[in-house]
Amino acid sequence: MSEIAPLISDLATILIVAGCVTILFRWLKQPVILGYIVAGLFTGPALSFFPTVSDTANIKIWADIGVIFLLFAMGLDFSFKKLLNVGLSAVMATLTIVCGMMFLGYTAGNLMGFSHISCIFLGGMLSMSSTAIVFKAFNDMNLLQQKFTGIVLGILVVEDLVAVVMLVILSTLAVSQHFEGGALAGSILKLGAFLIFWSVLGIYLLPTLLNKIRRFVTNEILLIASLGLCLLMVMIAVRAGFSSALGAFVMGSLLAETVEGEKISQVVQPVKDFFAAIFFVSVGMMIDPGVIWEYIVPILVLTLLVLVGQIFFATCGVLLSGQPLKIAMQSGFSLTQVGEFSFIIASLGVSLKVTDDFLYPVIVAVSVITTFLTPYMIRFSAPAYDWTEKHLPAGIKGILARYAAGSLSVRHQTDWNRLIRSMFGSVVVYLVICIAFIALFFSQAYPFIEAHLPGMKGKVLGALLLLGVLSPLLWAMIMKKNHSPEFQKLWTDSRVNRGALVSLVLIKIMLCVVIVMSVVVKLFNVALGLGLLISLLLVAVIYFSKWIRRRSRLIEERFVENFQGTGSQSGGNLSAQLREESPLANLHTADFVVSPASVYVGKTLKESAFRTLFRINIISIERGEDKINIPEGIEMLYPYDKITVVGTDDDLGAFRQALEEKQACAEPRGKASTTGMKIKNVCLDAASSVIGKTIREIKSENLIILGIERNGAVMMNPSPALSFREGDVVWMVGKEGVEDQFLARCQ
Repeated sequence: MSEIAPLISDLATILIVAGCVTILFRWLKQPVILGYIVAGLFTGPALSFFPTVSDTANIKIWADIGVIFLLFAMGLDFSFKKLLNVGLSAVMATLTIVCGMMFLGYTAGNLMGFSHISCIFLGGMLSMSSTAIVFKAFNDMNLLQQKFTGIVLGILVVEDLVAVVMLVILSTLAVSQHFEGGALAGSILKLGAFLIFWSVLGIYLLPTLLNKIRRFVTNEILLIASLGLCLLMVMIAVRAGFSSALGAFVMGSLLAETVEGEKISQVVQPVKDFFAAIFFVSVGMMIDPGVIWEYIVPILVLTLLVLVGQIFFATCGVLLSGQPLKIAMQSGFSLTQVGEFSFIIASLGVSLKVTDDFLYPVIVAVSVITTFLTPYMIRFSAPAYDWTEKHLPAGIKGILARYAAGSLSVRHQTDWNRLIRSMFGSVVVYLVICIAFIALFFSQAYPFIEAHLPGMKGKVLGALLLLGVLSPLLWAMIMKKNHSPEFQKLWTDSRVNRGALVSLVLIKIMLCVVIVMSVVVKLFNVALGLGLLISLLLVAVIYFSKWIRRRSRLIEERFVENFQGTGSQSGGNLSAQLREESPLANLHTADFVVSPASVYVGKTLKESAFRTLFRINIISIERGEDKINIPEGIEMLYPYDKITVVGTDDDLGAFRQALEEKQACAEPRGKASTTGMKIKNVCLDAASSVIGKTIREIKSENLIILGIERNGAVMMNPSPALSFREGDVVWMVGKEGVEDQFLARCQ
């Protein structure tokens, strides 16, 4: 009988030890990730009195596969709609945290004598918190309906994207071994172009493909196809000069936008768990207790640096975004751990052989300590805020309150700002896609055409094919936002605006001419003057062609339909709007599922009197395939209804307790959709007919009054008996155009 291969025996050792240790950690109510790391320590070469792995090289290959599927699963949980919905608070806080912790990590590494490149990697590791650990802590502590948890989870979403970008930047720095501004800027631009091109192309193609084959797809086929697409994007990313982790993450985020995104996440979960376990076990294998003891002082210093630095920078970042001090401090105390991406960054440094040997076990030790302290740090945020509030000078508290009240108001955005920002974004996207198609054509397609059809015929065929692909994109680039409400308003407001608006359109036309001319000159080797003339004629044909216009609109409609297929406007988006409307800073959305045993099952909203009892508003009910926005009082609650509610932390907590009365808590199954819901405000002048009328008198089934600004004060969830006054700023939630409905009542 032949002997068992070392790979099989090593896997058996890893899985048995990991299973036993993780059961123990589960019993101790500690994160499973820590159990995997400890299992790796037991099975690694550092501890010889346990069964050890005989062939670490094979395990390294499995661990590399584990990183790919771990990043693929993170991409499935990421999705571009989540990124759009996190709000400015999360983006500003993330940038503050990453920049601040990178500086602290680099400085601390220099002071402790680490190498230059190790200091850079250390800063990247210390700036990444753990999505898995934080979410588990929030879930175990029943905090998911709190407002600050939404901001924290939004920060973690942005951090995931920043970490992927950081992997590319650190790889560039590691290869060059020194900082080159031009090379680094080129790598970042190349990364941005790669992400834009494949994201747009993937959103356009993948949902359509899955929709067409949906009736033939079983769980088995979906698993195989998903993993195949993941590895395909891995190969594309590697061929483009990026890491395999980037390709896996991009494909995961693309599949998350499809109608099968949630199902793919479910079928991939066991594969991800298996390989992720091997990866984290391999992390533990690289721990040397002797090295940890030797570097115990740097470990403790870095642990303290993570705790203090994350609290400080996260608090400052959330404060800068306009949130109150309490929300900011709760967010800061929740991010005090070193996360999974830090292990991946450390593995990158080891694989490239650019970091000091001791850095890997040191950062793992810091991660273990900070992960263990995470629940305690979250609990400590409340007494820390109380102490700070008590001892903070009144002047500083007044400054923070005024800053929060005056920041991020949509009324301060001009039509010019909105037009230029939206026009610039669309032009950049179309420009990147055109350049990517041209590069792919000349590197892949044209050599094939030239080999089989040389001479002028091949050039003409190539030009027709490439311009046929580019023409709908060029038409869209010229016409996008030319008929937007901002453009039309600026055009009619003043004749002075018209020159600038025409200039913007001409700039877009010239960009299209340059793109077409680059193709013509390269293919036919004509003089620049003749190439410019030919390009102007071709752009004119593209502009006036009805077929190209129709094709361009069909492409855009399919893209928008695919991107919105899983609900582009959700409770998360509405919550982001609430976070950014500072007069309503204490309001946010939360999602609940009505248990069959709830005392409110079978009662109407009017009978339940949620608004009166808990000062909350139910803005959406999802029941199976049906979605009810702004439900009326006669609407009845049924078992497993998913409801989206607006209120403060305290009011939502009281509502949750009442909803769970005499029954076990039903776990939320997803975000309730609030398609098309918007937050708007209207300022009442003397001519408004609603002056003197109560909220009850102007009740509408299509909108809910969230708050009223009056004489510098804010009244949230005002009483139905409250009368409107001149100068009131009325905040409301409803479908698109809700402010127009309200204004119609004011005429």
